Amino acid sequence: MTGHVKTVAVLTARPGKAEALRALLGGLIEPSRAEPGNLRYDLWCDPAAPGRFVLDELYIDHAAIDAHRSTPHFQHYLAHIADLADRSAWTMDAVDVA
Repeated sequence: MTGHVKTVAVLTARPGKAEALRALLGGLIEPSRAEPGNLRYDLWCDPAAPGRFVLDELYIDHAAIDAHRSTPHFQHYLAHIADLADRSAWTMDAVDVA
C-alpha cells in the first residue's frame, strides 16, 4: 500500500461546448504536471462519445491534492466547468497498487 491518492473525473460536455471543454481541460495539463506533489496528470477522450473526457490524476498524498486545488489554474477550472460540462469526480486512497 502506498500513500498515493488518485482523483478521477468524468466530464461530459454540454451541447455545443465540447471544444471549449477540451481547451479548458488542456489548460490544466502543463501547470498541474509541474506541481511538486503531482505524479501523473492525464487527459483522456472517449472515442465513442467525443464530448466525454476523463481526467486521471495521481498525487503523492492528500496535502498535494489540497495544494493543487488552491492553484490559480484549478480555481480557473472551477469557475468555468459548470457552464461547460456535467462532472463526476472521485478521490481515492490506494489499497493495493503496483
